[in-house]
Amino acid sequence: MMNNSAQSNITVEYSSIPKAFFDTIKVGIIKSNLIAVIAGLCMALYVFNESVWGQIVPIILAMVGSTLIIASAGAFNNLYDRDIDAIMERTRTRPTVTGQVDTKVGLIIGFTMTILGAIVLYMATPMAAVFGILGLFLYVVPYTMWTKRTTVYNTEVGSLSGAVPPLIGWCAISQDLGHFEIWALVVTMLLWQMPHFYGIAIRRFDEYKAAGVPMLPIVKGIKRTYIQTNVYIVLLLFSSFLFWTLSPYVTLVSFVVTLAWLYLSVSTFKKYENKKWSHKMFIFSINHITIIFLMIIAYCLIA
Repeated sequence: MMNNSAQSNITVEYSSIPKAFFDTIKVGIIKSNLIAVIAGLCMALYVFNESVWGQIVPIILAMVGSTLIIASAGAFNNLYDRDIDAIMERTRTRPTVTGQVDTKVGLIIGFTMTILGAIVLYMATPMAAVFGILGLFLYVVPYTMWTKRTTVYNTEVGSLSGAVPPLIGWCAISQDLGHFEIWALVVTMLLWQMPHFYGIAIRRFDEYKAAGVPMLPIVKGIKRTYIQTNVYIVLLLFSSFLFWTLSPYVTLVSFVVTLAWLYLSVSTFKKYENKKWSHKMFIFSINHITIIFLMIIAYCLIA
């Protein structure tokens, strides 16, 4: 029989398996992207005058398939970025860095979830599967494997994959993309990601610099990042009017919360130290997009 020490070690080893798995697939990113999928789903239900219960099967398929595809993207990203993650403080304990999840296991997780996710999304609609695979490809190849390490425009390239989740949700209900409403949401997602990730880049300036990742504040400086942040927020402010065909109420909410974001940026940049300013911007960016998503979801389900 095993002694108490051996039993304790095995208990710890097995209890760490779920955590290692969930850390590998980046559960936090899955959650944040699923709300975008839900917004796309609800918008399509509203535009095509469909009921939730009448479309419950494709809704469930879209949620499950999206979860699997996003999880696979996280697994592939963690595997490829092991060298960078080992240098950065916030990522050095990831299972792919510590060896809890080796290359073989990581690839099995990634490819298994890719295949299952594509199948489940295809059962919703073929177009949903196409956008699921497209989002995965954009995140893994042009972003993770190419531009993240080579160009200051990596954030812009990464935003392409980040704008895909609403399209997956929309296409699970209808493959008709000839409606302005869904593209308003896509544009919002594209523009929002730049100031959001610039905030992260400034907060983690030293870590990105040590890892050799060419983020905007490192290559062009904090002042340039501040200016570019405000440019994108102003564009986001005007893009609020793209929601007018969906609802003046959604438009107003989007405009007000974006204006508040711009005010926060301009009024606090010189008041606070760079990292404190970027932290406030980062937190507000999350609240900003969450409010817009919740407004879209609530309006489309209640109106």
